[in-house]
Order: sequence, then structure tokens, then C-alpha cells
Amino acid sequence: MFPPAMTYAAIAREEAAIVERTGLLGEGGAWAGRQMVARFFIDGFGTAEQRGTWRAQLASVAISEPRVGAHPKLLTTRAEEVGDGYCIFGEKAWVTNGPLAAVFVVFAITATEEGRKRYSAFLVPRDTPGLLIDEAAQYRALAPSRHCGLRLDGCQMPRSALLGPPGGAYEAMALPFRDVEDAVGTFGLLGAFRFLLHRFAESGAAGDDAVLSLGGLVALTAVIAETAEAVVAALDAGELPRRAAALVGLRVLAADMLQHARAHRDAFAPAADDAIERVFGDLEVSLSVARGPRTARQARLGRECIAAAAPQYARIGA
Repeated sequence: MFPPAMTYAAIAREEAAIVERTGLLGEGGAWAGRQMVARFFIDGFGTAEQRGTWRAQLASVAISEPRVGAHPKLLTTRAEEVGDGYCIFGEKAWVTNGPLAAVFVVFAITATEEGRKRYSAFLVPRDTPGLLIDEAAQYRALAPSRHCGLRLDGCQMPRSALLGPPGGAYEAMALPFRDVEDAVGTFGLLGAFRFLLHRFAESGAAGDDAVLSLGGLVALTAVIAETAEAVVAALDAGELPRRAAALVGLRVLAADMLQHARAHRDAFAPAADDAIERVFGDLEVSLSVARGPRTARQARLGRECIAAAAPQYARIGA
């Protein structure tokens, strides 16, 4: 049991340090995930009683569902009002830290207005009757981080289990938390690239081409570090939207750096190194999570750039 860190920057830096030291993105991510959920959901939206009960416990967030991910139009888990509480039915997938969690933040439909689903979040303790935890093989990724699925078969919850605004949980909590995860999670990528730099430096390749290639990776890692610090500082200041483009750019840069790192390994460190291969695999998985929403944001930046340039071209044409 331990309470969350005071700032997101503190969480992020510790995540980077864990990954740089161990070469395990999953280990850093699992630790940071626990901290982020406590700070964002429990501290940010919990009542005094909820904070007193759960802020020092391991909590996991259950939004995604099998086959549909976290798309709000496709989710089906529902919470029906029964007496002075709710009865929850549904299934959740890819619940990070779920196998060890003491409580789950479960998103469920509580109303439909003009065809639009309205979501509420519930604090569902691990020992709730009707809750089944499924740690199946397909949930294993980013070791030693652990994931699970949930089945909620008529879980009876009191009204006091509601977390945050009833009917507005997706907009108030799920969407902003995605940005929190990206901002803090970038430090996991930073730690991974720093780990790779250490391994490449130890490989002994010292020719001019190897030095130039390694120097490029060092420089790009410094860019990620400086930009990630600015982004997480904006998060702590409540000003993350003004860093939205930088947040997208960090993921684009990380994907390009992964290809650079692979090319460096092939050319200058061809000897088998399981630690390097593990980091490559973890980076691939990390960069693929929520790729759809990130691609949409990247496309929106492109459209905004084109729209901003259009009046200038119109004036030149005239």
C-alpha cells in the first residue's frame, strides 16, 4: 500500500528510471499505471470516503471490451438502476494491473439520450459477488506487466460506488486520461531508448559510421527528453491541450527512432542480444496501443495545417 506521487512529472521520471535500469517497459508501465490511476481517478474524482478507502490501494481501469477496444459507440457493458444502487452486466478486456488490483474503475452505460450512450464509472471491489477475473494467455504483453479480462454478471453496487459525474464519465474521465497516459508514458519510451544507448555503447563498435549512427540516436533521445519534460510540466499545470501537437510528435519521433535503432543494431551490433530484442518488441507493442486515436489526431494536425495555409494561397492566386 502506498499513496500516489504528488505530481505527474514525478511519476514520469521514475518510470523512465525504472525502464532505463531494467530494460523492461512493462515494469515501468505497471508502476506508473498504478500511480496514474490513483492520482487521476481516485484523487481527482473520488469523494473523501472513496479516497480514504482506495487511494493507497492498487486500482485498475476497465474501459475496453473484447473485439471493440474503448470506442464509446461500441461498448456494451451496462449498469441498471435497481433500488438504491446499480446492477452491472458486461465484459471488459486488457485491464492493466488487473490480476493484482484491489478495486476496478468500471465504465458502464447508465443511459441513452437521443441515441448517444451516457457512461458512469463505478468502483467495483475485487471481492464483489458476480465479478470474475480472467487472466488468460492472450492478455500477456509487456512483461512483467499483467493484464486480465473481467466478467460482470449482475454485480450489485451501492450508489456510493459511483465515481465522478454520473452519465458524463467518458467525457470527463476516459478521454482526458488517454492524454495523461500518453504524456507520462512517453517517459517509458525515453527510458527504453536510454537503455538501448547503453547496450549499443557497450557493443564495442567504434568505427566512424557506428559513431555517427549512435550520435544520431543520442541526439534524438535528448529531443524526446526535453519535449517530454515540457509536456508533463504542462500536464501538471493543467495546460496539456496547448502541447497537443508535441504529444503527437513524440510518438511519431519514437516510431522513427525505433527504425533507426533497428538499423544500428543490424549494422553495428549484429551479435544476438536478448535484452535488445525484448526492448524492440516492447517498443512495438507500446507504440501500437491506441494507434487509431493517435492517427486521427495526427491527421487532424495535417488538416489544420492545410486549412491555415489555404487563405495564404488564395491571396497569392488573386
